Amino acid sequence: MKKRISLIVALLMMLSVVGVAAADTSRYDVTEPITITWWHAHEDQWHEYLNYMVERFQEQNPLITVEPVYIGSYAEINSQLIAAIAAGDVPALATANTSYPASYGANGIVEILDPYIEAYNFDIADFGEGLIASTSYDGKQIVLPYLISTQVMYYNKTMADAEGIEMPKTFDEFEAFLEKATVFNEDGTTARYGTVFGGWDYWYYETLFMNNGVDVILEDGFSTDLNGEASVYVTTKMKEWIDKGYAYYAYGTGASGNMRQLFWDGGAFSVFHTSSLFDTYVQNSDFEVGMAWLPGGEDGVSFKSEVGGATILIPKVASQKQKNAAWQFMMFMASPEINLYWADQTGYFPTRQSVMATPEYAEYLERKPAMANIVSMAGWINPRNQHPAYDSIANEWRHALALIFNEGAPIQATLDNLAQTVEEILEDY
Repeated sequence: MKKRISLIVALLMMLSVVGVAAADTSRYDVTEPITITWWHAHEDQWHEYLNYMVERFQEQNPLITVEPVYIGSYAEINSQLIAAIAAGDVPALATANTSYPASYGANGIVEILDPYIEAYNFDIADFGEGLIASTSYDGKQIVLPYLISTQVMYYNKTMADAEGIEMPKTFDEFEAFLEKATVFNEDGTTARYGTVFGGWDYWYYETLFMNNGVDVILEDGFSTDLNGEASVYVTTKMKEWIDKGYAYYAYGTGASGNMRQLFWDGGAFSVFHTSSLFDTYVQNSDFEVGMAWLPGGEDGVSFKSEVGGATILIPKVASQKQKNAAWQFMMFMASPEINLYWADQTGYFPTRQSVMATPEYAEYLERKPAMANIVSMAGWINPRNQHPAYDSIANEWRHALALIFNEGAPIQATLDNLAQTVEEILEDY
């Protein structure tokens, strides 16, 4: 497989070099050896592929040495990046979750990429309007997408086939699904949860609310309906399912790993997670893994989901020499050939439209039919909310739900307090 992908990489890199050679790149060329640091959030299971790509890049760019450094979660990278910017000692590149670019753009802490894009005739349009909107701020390109995913439900397809369980297409179908998928012990405790909500990140459950008409930030930009009727209804149903033992709310330190292990051990029929971990789920399961959209609109046909995954950025305070080397690496990581390699090794979507038209990608989808079903509905994937305060607000929401689900806080009063906090945050923007 790697030899086949390597050949594709080599051929496409030749085409990329031809396009670049025609542009005036003198201001941004790397003319002397330089070592740059890249902060990333890619866990151990991806380091083999990450190192392979870095090695490929350095073969193509012998003046540039890239030192990848695993920082931790996206949130940890964000915290350390802000501190590094304040100290004036930054990496040349950093990975950022798709929820962060709006706030970075609003605060002017990342390099605007438009001059580099123009100089190198970089085909930004190949990402498509949705991804460009997700990675821009105020009409300016501030990061590049290179790993894109969306929210999905993984489920035990072997169990589903044996027990005649169908995945729910609407929120109203969800309770009947949970009743059928949950198994109890004789003492009434749960032996197998119908599902696990990924509560450590609001991204994993927010589409349940979106598809029921909830807007975290209303059109006026100053208010929210997180304490409105629809939000209270969804929150109440989730709380009921958790209390009945139908569902588990994974929250706190180690929640992601604990949820995955519960699924692999047969303690959960399904889980809410990211499509990017498709290969991880399949490789660690001794049963067939299915993948489905989260419940959508009540028509059973329309589904809203959101762009997830990672972008790559250059801190504005980096030196110009760092920026020039970083831009070369950014182009490589966001290129069609690396898109194809990442897609084949993980569960991420290709970010480049040109990749989707290749025979190699069609062959990849044939080998991974569960992924093919998700990709076929990619038109439902929306950009993340681009309000600079959205991430802060959604994390306040996440904490409020944890109080409700895990500590028994009253639903309406807790959501009313949340709404007040949200509107206070919005007043500052």
